[in-house]
Amino acid sequence: MDRIVLKITGTQQAGMQKDKTELTTIGTLRDDGLAYIVKYTEECEPPYSPVDVTVRIQKDESFVEMRRSGEHGSCLTIEKAKRNLCHYGTEFGGILMGIYGRDIEAGEVQDGCGSFTFRYDIDINGAVASKNTVNMTFSKNQQN
Repeated sequence: MDRIVLKITGTQQAGMQKDKTELTTIGTLRDDGLAYIVKYTEECEPPYSPVDVTVRIQKDESFVEMRRSGEHGSCLTIEKAKRNLCHYGTEFGGILMGIYGRDIEAGEVQDGCGSFTFRYDIDINGAVASKNTVNMTFSKNQQN
């Protein structure tokens, strides 16, 4: 398992509105033979507790699972050209939403460096709520 410096850029487009978020953090990368597993912690503003995130990216680019633990846990499953119903926890309760996977790219990982990109649509009650892209780039943490 390698310690990595991870930069995550997420874009969400709902209608004509587009939003972009960025996070740079320290995490870990593990190769289990079939998938890459990225783990990191998102620090939150008080009074909220930190959130542990695990992202599993299949090497064959068919599947991504994003699992968030903590007070409001969630699990999003992204499969190319498939729609999955997923649970997303909020402080107001859980939401059941559809996740349609548009694209998954698991770039070559060499010497603890690489990138992953996945694109998916979120629908609520069958209506598209947003189109999303997540880009994760990482490099080996030189301060292991």
